[in-house]
Amino acid sequence: MILIISENNERTTTEIIRWLISLGKDFIRVHEEEIFEIKTMERRIYVESQRNCFFIDDITSVWYRRGGLNFKRIQYSNNTVNIHMNEYQHWLEDYVRNALENKKHINKESNFHINKLIVLDLAYNIGLDVPEYFLAENTDNVKLGETIVKTIAGNGILEFEETNHHAVVYTSVVENIEKSDFFITFFQQKIEKDFEIRTFYLHKNMWSMAIFSQNDDQTKVDYRRYNREKPNRNVRYNLPQEIENKIITLMTRLDLSSGSLDFIKSGDKFYFLEVNAIGQFGNVSTQCNYNLDYEIANNL
Repeated sequence: MILIISENNERTTTEIIRWLISLGKDFIRVHEEEIFEIKTMERRIYVESQRNCFFIDDITSVWYRRGGLNFKRIQYSNNTVNIHMNEYQHWLEDYVRNALENKKHINKESNFHINKLIVLDLAYNIGLDVPEYFLAENTDNVKLGETIVKTIAGNGILEFEETNHHAVVYTSVVENIEKSDFFITFFQQKIEKDFEIRTFYLHKNMWSMAIFSQNDDQTKVDYRRYNREKPNRNVRYNLPQEIENKIITLMTRLDLSSGSLDFIKSGDKFYFLEVNAIGQFGNVSTQCNYNLDYEIANNL
């Protein structure tokens, strides 16, 4: 039995479920609002919600996409007992999560949040080319026109509940000196690129796509500023074996079985930018005809 942990309306999850059905594989999909209780029967542990119920030892593989397992906590009237039992329940929940993550899996709930700064340090130490980067509270030492600024947070989208709008934090070139200090910000050397590369990684296998974003002023700094009228040209691409070997080392060190990695090709160098542990791969799959939905379903 395959366990899928995802958000309710996650389109990629739905596409992969179609493949699981086609392949005749049994699965359970956990939704984000489900609250599970941990129970036992004949020395076996099972979890139960209003929507799902399964024994832990019946799960053969796990795909973590988004969301997570949520558990009901019993509250006790006596404060001392409540503190003790809260810790007791925490370790029981931790055991269940650990038991599931020790199954065959694609991604884990416990490490899908990765620190970009730590990843860049690790990539550099492994031997990947990384654009020079630094943290600063002002622009005193920033080379204008030659430096970019970008978020170090995992999510670059700001949601404004009061207006029901959102904003995207894009990579930008620093063109002006700021007069006052600001919160510590990530700055990085601007690389003149031949093109960008998005690589999807799954269990030491890789599928890459070249993104020709440099010829469009709208997308040349950040290709996520999509030009809907005249989209970037995207084609299949093969990274050098040396780079793929270093990617395997990086992902192994990060304990990631899957993810999407971004590179810049400039001359004879491949500059590593970042890795997305969740792995946005829909455009890579569709535009390069890689059929990655099947690859994931077949690996579960």
